[in-house]
Amino acid sequence: MTPDIPTLALDWHRAGRGAALATVVETWGSAPRPVGSQLAIDGEGAIEGSVSGGCVEGAVVAEALEALEDGAPRLLTYGVSDDDAFAVGLACGGTIRVLVEPVGTAMPEAVLADLVAARAARRPAAYVTDLEGGAPRLAGPGDHPDRFRLDRSGVEEDGRTFVAIHNPPLRMAIVGAVHIAQALVPMARIAGYDVTVIDPRPAFGSAARIPDAPILDDWPDAALESHGLDARTALVTLTHDPKLDDPAIRAGLGSEVFYLGCLGSTRTHAKRVERLREAGFDAAAIARIHAPVGLDIGARSPAEIAVSILAQITERLRRG
Repeated sequence: MTPDIPTLALDWHRAGRGAALATVVETWGSAPRPVGSQLAIDGEGAIEGSVSGGCVEGAVVAEALEALEDGAPRLLTYGVSDDDAFAVGLACGGTIRVLVEPVGTAMPEAVLADLVAARAARRPAAYVTDLEGGAPRLAGPGDHPDRFRLDRSGVEEDGRTFVAIHNPPLRMAIVGAVHIAQALVPMARIAGYDVTVIDPRPAFGSAARIPDAPILDDWPDAALESHGLDARTALVTLTHDPKLDDPAIRAGLGSEVFYLGCLGSTRTHAKRVERLREAGFDAAAIARIHAPVGLDIGARSPAEIAVSILAQITERLRRG
């Protein structure tokens, strides 16, 4: 499991070990780690995380230990050589800028604690700081909507304001442990989703059929209530059975899920729309449903349909 770097840094600081957070704020060329990547360093030089895949960590640790002594931040620039880049899997090198902030001074403990709390509660948050000095603060999606939508940390156009986006992890809830789900689960996991499958039918919802994801055997509406639905969740219904799909769809329409896709033909969806209207959903709510599910790429096999679904989810996530 990937360590939660901000939480770890806060724990180290509160335990009296001292802690500094190093964050990649800019990159040029084929830098080994993306903007927003973090490394936590304690007062003895222990580390978790990465800012370069190993190329410059030693130098960053040395700077962090000095920062812990004087309490001041450091803005560091490193060139990653072609040889070092190749060693971490890249074809050529690049340049990175790294901000080192000792916790409790340059990075106030209260700000870090609020960030950790937001992450634990799955609330989107942005850590905003002035690279030329100034008090860091937290901001919400309303202040940087495009950065949140694209998961894009970076320096603003003024050249000095750095915005680190901390979005909750992406999740996908799949209703129906059918053949398409067997292909979609591993694809979604590779794409970075925490995947949960929901199916109360023992013949379908088994670990033998879906070995790579938790399976909830409750009725879909109850399972989704316990799972939780929010703006970082995609919901896909695949059973083709209204008794199972409809409760999940109603739950999805009553939530902020960024994607709701439902398997079924145009005729099947027309019947679904009529049932939803009778249940009190208006045209704007029903228009949120992607049906027939997936981009129209001519998919025929379960795996191809899974590709089309994941492509449509990605398009919705990144383009809005």
